[in-house]
Amino acid sequence: MEEHVVKILEIDEVTHDVKRFRLEKPAGYNFIPGQATDVSINAPGFRDRKNPFTFTCLNSATYLEFTIKIYSSRNGVTNELGKLKPGDELIVRDVWGAISYKGKGVFIAGGAGITPFIAIFRDLHSKNEAAGNTLVFANKTKADIILENEFRNILGGSFINILSEEKRKGYFHGFITAEFLRTRINDFKGRFYVCGPPPMMDLVLKQLASLGVSENSVTLEL
Repeated sequence: MEEHVVKILEIDEVTHDVKRFRLEKPAGYNFIPGQATDVSINAPGFRDRKNPFTFTCLNSATYLEFTIKIYSSRNGVTNELGKLKPGDELIVRDVWGAISYKGKGVFIAGGAGITPFIAIFRDLHSKNEAAGNTLVFANKTKADIILENEFRNILGGSFINILSEEKRKGYFHGFITAEFLRTRINDFKGRFYVCGPPPMMDLVLKQLASLGVSENSVTLEL
């Protein structure tokens, strides 16, 4: 497996606990929207601690970008990532397949599970092909919604938000149930893309099955 040591170019805050990292891009390094790589911090004690992160920029960008939720309460890699500054180094490795776009459909994401969909929708938007897709995004509160304005710009009324721990005007409240999906999705014979925490994914898959969605129609982040 090839390893590339790259410097951090920029770090920006996306939400209260999510940061965007832009890095140097190695020559000849390519990926497709939805793909990921294993990343380590180039520092003693962290070089062999690999975490998978999805690229959130387009392959045509001159940099690599990751949008990462920082778990500051845990003594782990993301907590350490949250302490880094431009000029610090990361290690990126071979690209591997995750979710890829297979045609128009319904995207269902929970929290940081939105990351594979960021590059997919940015790519579709750049080609004027986002119309006809729907994104259902589940979060705890409005403050947790990653790139809300960008997704609204790309999808308009096909961007559906549901909050489990906060009631806000203009946002649905609760969890993604079969009834919630039935009243907001018109076609259950099309394609579905699902990514989020394992308990959320298990629940959504059960709901989709109860609505007659075929397993072959569902693309998962594994």
